[in-house]
Amino acid sequence: MKLNKSIILALLVACSAIGVSAQNAMSPYSKFGYGLLSDNASSAQRAMGGVGYAMKSGRQINVMNPASYAAIDSLTFLFDIGLDVTALWSEENGVPGKDFGGGLDYITMQFPINKYIGASVGLLPFSSVGYSFGTEIVHGSNAREGVGGINQLYAGVGGTPFKNLYVGANISYLFGTTINDAYAYTTSGSQSLFERVMQVRDWRVQFGVQYELPISERNSVTLGAVYTPGKSLRGKTWGTYYDISAESSADTVGYSSLKDKYSLPDSWGAGISWTWNKKLLAEVDFTYQQWKDAKSSPIINEDNGQVVFDKSTFDNRWKIAAGLQYTPKVRGGYLQRITYRVGGFFNHDYMVVGYRDPTTQRVTDNNVRDYGVSLGFGLPAPQSKTMINLGFEWRHRQASPNALIKEDYFNITLGINFNEMWFWRNKIR
Repeated sequence: MKLNKSIILALLVACSAIGVSAQNAMSPYSKFGYGLLSDNASSAQRAMGGVGYAMKSGRQINVMNPASYAAIDSLTFLFDIGLDVTALWSEENGVPGKDFGGGLDYITMQFPINKYIGASVGLLPFSSVGYSFGTEIVHGSNAREGVGGINQLYAGVGGTPFKNLYVGANISYLFGTTINDAYAYTTSGSQSLFERVMQVRDWRVQFGVQYELPISERNSVTLGAVYTPGKSLRGKTWGTYYDISAESSADTVGYSSLKDKYSLPDSWGAGISWTWNKKLLAEVDFTYQQWKDAKSSPIINEDNGQVVFDKSTFDNRWKIAAGLQYTPKVRGGYLQRITYRVGGFFNHDYMVVGYRDPTTQRVTDNNVRDYGVSLGFGLPAPQSKTMINLGFEWRHRQASPNALIKEDYFNITLGINFNEMWFWRNKIR
């Protein structure tokens, strides 16, 4: 029995990254709710528009549907680490802005239990918060800053109870802290800070199913679906007031448990994929989340420090995505073994942003929407089954009907998918 050195290295990297938080967002829209949400897509899946509900492969880890874990070969060990680099161009009231960021995106691994059961563990972002902006007010100015996010450490298992049927489940530990700061500066020289902190410590489960329909010797269709039940969040939240100019002690107010005040919604996902001759994969996915039924109660009014429990306004989230993947020849020359990917998506997000008309003072609700296109390449490592997944993604985000802030992102994703033998028995000569 031989354990490859790259597997040992992969395990060491995974262990060292357990304390790493999800990378921060770079958008003022992340101020609302729980921040910008992640859909558990790997770098290879992001290059296909973020599809995955009906995708199963013995060479790629698919956390989007735990039923796919059963497709792994009984001798294979997979380890996937993803990195992200982002450039942002924004515009608000004709004023342009730009920002750059990036970091660790995810770490996942997958391995067989037996011939019919596979398992996966890893660290993924659930949501991210990151913004910084300011405005002028009467007799002074204010500034808003936010940082943090919610991570998920998951473990999942998938099995094949009957031919062509795959079922699975993930259980995730949600943990993380989001910090929202509100600064006030007056012309008289006084400075104050109100800080709202939320810490999440909770569990969540997800169920998945896939069914493969063979059409001919070279064609097959796979149907996939996932369901994540909603739940009340556990953790705590509080607000702290600092009089910076007076250097007085901090005043903590509104300390509260998250239970029954903050919650996550029921979530569904469904997809259909078509595979031709083990060369071409085409998939379409649809995601629906009932955020209108979810709770998120800001415990403090940032302007006057009063304790309140007004429910934030959310809208139901839905997303449609489509992607293609093509490998000219699995066992051909190097250029023929490169996998080519392309995709796109449209996302109607859960955030609702209020806008006050400066003339009429009328407040209207604005839905946040984003859409994008992507392409990428799966580059085989020489003399190895390891795949280097390089992706490029452009996305546009803004509110509607009032555009508010317009954002254009260019993302470069890099995923290294180690594909090694789990157990290998050398023959005795």
